[in-house]
Amino acid sequence: MDFRKIKTETTVVTRQKDQFYVGTGNIYETVAILSKRANQIASEMKAELNEKIEEFANHNNNDGLEEMCENKEQIEIAKFYERLPKPTLIAVNEFLHDEIYFKNPAKSDQEAF
Repeated sequence: MDFRKIKTETTVVTRQKDQFYVGTGNIYETVAILSKRANQIASEMKAELNEKIEEFANHNNNDGLEEMCENKEQIEIAKFYERLPKPTLIAVNEFLHDEIYFKNPAKSDQEAF
């Protein structure tokens, strides 16, 4: 997922609760969906951040000056990820724009009878 292309708020915004009934009809089910999606996004972000920071890791103990330059690059990467919207805000944005696919197996089984 390219986090630079995400167009959502970076701060919490008050929303109408009626918007969250649209897809599921149940606010608690919506919160569960948003929670699972936010966890997925957070794990993707963490994996990508660790991968980028690992590129700059110092595997051999050379100069202290060389380590300072690498640490600056790691700090810049970390600052970039700190400025990104939080995973919960991204999940809410995706839900409101119908970009999340979800399915309740309990409801599907009841409809089969």
